[in-house]
Amino acid sequence: MEKNQFIMNIPNEESVNLESLVEYQRGKLVSLPIAQLSNINIILLAIDQGAQGEAINAHSAPGDALLQILDGAAEITIGEKTLTVKKGESVVMPANVPHALSARERFKMLLTFIK
Repeated sequence: MEKNQFIMNIPNEESVNLESLVEYQRGKLVSLPIAQLSNINIILLAIDQGAQGEAINAHSAPGDALLQILDGAAEITIGEKTLTVKKGESVVMPANVPHALSARERFKMLLTFIK
């Protein structure tokens, strides 16, 4: 019988450093999907400072998003509030509230979106 696999792009039954799974690329936003289901998306992202596409423009989403910074620092605007979130820190971006991200320095993040 085939085993259902919900997690992808990460080796099974191994200890993994998530930060090492995505590399910075000049001029690009690099993304690696980890899970894509109807109610949850998990994505690793690497965004290089000064690169074209270094920001994610203001938008809102129909679910909550948990953003965890794995490397560097990001400036995150949620509604009217702007935060600097650094390596080892996390923030929740609530459903239906406009949010945007920009690179204070290059950063890697794990984004968990739940709806």
